[in-house]
Amino acid sequence: MFTRGFAGYSAVLGGTAKGVPKGTAAGVPKDVATGVHRAAARTSGYRSLECSGEICHHIRARPGTRPAPCPTSPRHPLAPSPPLPAPPFTAPPTPPPGRAIHTLADRLRRLPPSCGPVRLVGVDGHAGSGKSTFTARLSAALGGAPVLHLDDVSGHEELFAWDGRLLTEVVAPLARGLTAHYAPYDWRARRFGPATRALPPAPVVLVEGVGAGRRALRPHLARLLWMELPREESWARGRARDGAEQREFWADWVEAERRHFAEDPSRPFADLLVRQSAHGYELLPGPAGRVGPDQIATEGEGSSAMC
Repeated sequence: MFTRGFAGYSAVLGGTAKGVPKGTAAGVPKDVATGVHRAAARTSGYRSLECSGEICHHIRARPGTRPAPCPTSPRHPLAPSPPLPAPPFTAPPTPPPGRAIHTLADRLRRLPPSCGPVRLVGVDGHAGSGKSTFTARLSAALGGAPVLHLDDVSGHEELFAWDGRLLTEVVAPLARGLTAHYAPYDWRARRFGPATRALPPAPVVLVEGVGAGRRALRPHLARLLWMELPREESWARGRARDGAEQREFWADWVEAERRHFAEDPSRPFADLLVRQSAHGYELLPGPAGRVGPDQIATEGEGSSAMC
């Protein structure tokens, strides 16, 4: 039996002596605690005498038995269940495929024009780095934006000496809001075709190819994107794509590309780096750091910036 008095237990349990039943734990309403104690007494056949808030003791106890747990104690089977633990953290759902490239397209549309009414966007990188494939996807995200492939304005005798023709036949008309016309080069016939191809002054025009970010063209670009793939890996992909038929050409091309980028590099002026992966394209801020108007930065599908 307990020797402490009623008031002593009330003080220990956070209650007051007046009107608080014996054994009422702090925070338990008076009517609840009284009802629980009375129910326990009827069930066990014994009357509660004192309670510490954890164990009820009764006037009589059967030989060999221990005092019964208090129904208001957290250890009693009738006590309210403790709150369930918070569910484990789970990552937010993966964004839908293609979201990043559409975000990029939306932001390119909001750039100020750079060539007359046109936002000229360059996509540069080593030969075989995947420029054409990425540009096709970006064009589709832009609703079918016109694309100028630099392979169409260069040739065997002018691998990189095409900047004057590009400025005259393409950039100058676009800057005046006119449709540009140029004769695409036939790489198998080794000559420029007789037919001309039209390039309208759309809100966004993509210029894709090795040297799209060259010094002569950069002043007319709204943004420059660089395909982030090492040159040796890019060239290996290009050789595998073109096959044995173009083996001799590739030997000359590699040396010409080395010289071009040594004299007129593009990557240091790129606003965005585009890195291809198994899940899409990752967009990273480029060395130039121009990622406005509202900060195009890494975005992705999955755990990284993918599109």
